[in-house]
Amino acid sequence: MPAISLLESAPIEAWSVSKPAVTGKRGVVASQNVEASMVGASVLEAGGNAVDAAIATALALCVAEPWMSGLGGGGFAVVHDAKTGTTKVVDFGMIAPRGLDPATYPIDSGRTAPADLFAWPAVLEDRNLQGHHSIAVPGSCAGYSTLLENFGSWSWADAIGPAVAMARRGHRLTWWTTLQVAAEAGWLGRYPGSSAVWLPNGLVPSAPDGPSTYLSTGALADTFERLQKVGPADFYTGDIARRLVKDLNAGGSTISADDLASYQARIIDPIVRERAGHTLNLVPGYSAGPTFAGALERLPKQFGTAKPDAETYAAYAQALIEAYKVRLATMGHAGDVGDRSCTTHLSAVDADGNMVVITTTLLSRFGSRVVLPSTGVLMNNGINWFDPRPGRPNSLAAGEKPLSNMCPMLATKNGVAAFGLGASGGRKIMPAIFQLASFIGEFAMDLAAALDQPRIDVSLIDTIIADSRLDAASLKALETVAAVRPAQAVSFPAQWAIPNAVAFGASGPSGAAHPFGPLPAAVAA
Repeated sequence: MPAISLLESAPIEAWSVSKPAVTGKRGVVASQNVEASMVGASVLEAGGNAVDAAIATALALCVAEPWMSGLGGGGFAVVHDAKTGTTKVVDFGMIAPRGLDPATYPIDSGRTAPADLFAWPAVLEDRNLQGHHSIAVPGSCAGYSTLLENFGSWSWADAIGPAVAMARRGHRLTWWTTLQVAAEAGWLGRYPGSSAVWLPNGLVPSAPDGPSTYLSTGALADTFERLQKVGPADFYTGDIARRLVKDLNAGGSTISADDLASYQARIIDPIVRERAGHTLNLVPGYSAGPTFAGALERLPKQFGTAKPDAETYAAYAQALIEAYKVRLATMGHAGDVGDRSCTTHLSAVDADGNMVVITTTLLSRFGSRVVLPSTGVLMNNGINWFDPRPGRPNSLAAGEKPLSNMCPMLATKNGVAAFGLGASGGRKIMPAIFQLASFIGEFAMDLAAALDQPRIDVSLIDTIIADSRLDAASLKALETVAAVRPAQAVSFPAQWAIPNAVAFGASGPSGAAHPFGPLPAAVAA
């Protein structure tokens, strides 16, 4: 019988998995849920462009993968318009309400905060993590409509159509649903609107052995139908806005009608960096884009090998750690502009070379864990991005944007879209995208090979998490930079960021999805 100490190193998962890249005549959509990717591909088949497909996919994710993103969240997009040859960023990040009072979130020094994203000190009643006080002003509806209006070809009513049908049908219940709900059942059970949807009969829903079954989305289907009929502005200034504010204020949130009415998504220029013949377009401001750019400046000008080796990984680690130190010490609304995260990412490309990458989030799994009963909208916990300690660059502040970890990236070459990617995973996102961009852009890996290539994570700064598939020489080289902890690439618990990507080249549009999860998929049209 083996010693118990030996069993502690047993793998979490013992299967071998792979997901080949796909190519399509009309284009490809990749997302973290196969149903949503299929919706996007159907839009391409019907003649929509990459942005039309991406917005339909993002809205479908509100039903298919609702613990990750939704109308109650926010995010960033990078989009390349093939007709004009321009690349822009759409910023639809969340904002703290103008009525937020930092004194509402006193440090609770008598206990340790629950495990979550950022290892902040505990706050009274975990108000920054869950419940109505954790909710920031959402931007997703504004962001999706801004993208569609400026870069799409379909109407809002057509793009939201598949999501309306899905919301009326209900959420498809899988074992992954059971896992996600079980992980947050304690907090979901505190709120009647959340319990009604996610804990029917007071129990975690169990996936069936037989044909698919569906969970009601509550009032969300009515909300989607109204948005389809009267347009996205209703979320901020109409009947939906009034219902949102009523439910938010009833629970103690200070979000006001003025907070919603004044929200606007912004179209801005990206941070641009040149590397290995590609132009890398990154999100500026309160994202991980500036940190990506800072790490890039710390790399050698070029690597002298045909594939990543021990020296390559050590260089990645050193550059990323130094950039993260600067990020955590200086970035935020009071400084430079610059895990359990349940962000989601989607990527789309069409046959004309239009490309868009969107990272959108509720922040934590199920966000605030609050489903607002009048609208069925699951709200974010964006206040958790702020440091609850006063006097710091990213401290809690009314009307400010918090520093987020999202890092969608789109690379062009000679003015044409080349590849685009992004990921979910909190602080793990940027190190993953940084390495993947290098794998694809510098080492000429195809998308599937790049997504399967072992990576490191440095978001802990003093410890490097290294994929256990790395060779001994790479692990040894990493140990010269910081302490190393090997970790397996598995579907759960998610110790790594979850990326997907699309590309456009001589063979046309292609895409690939995270190989180690059950539901991410790239679907071709």
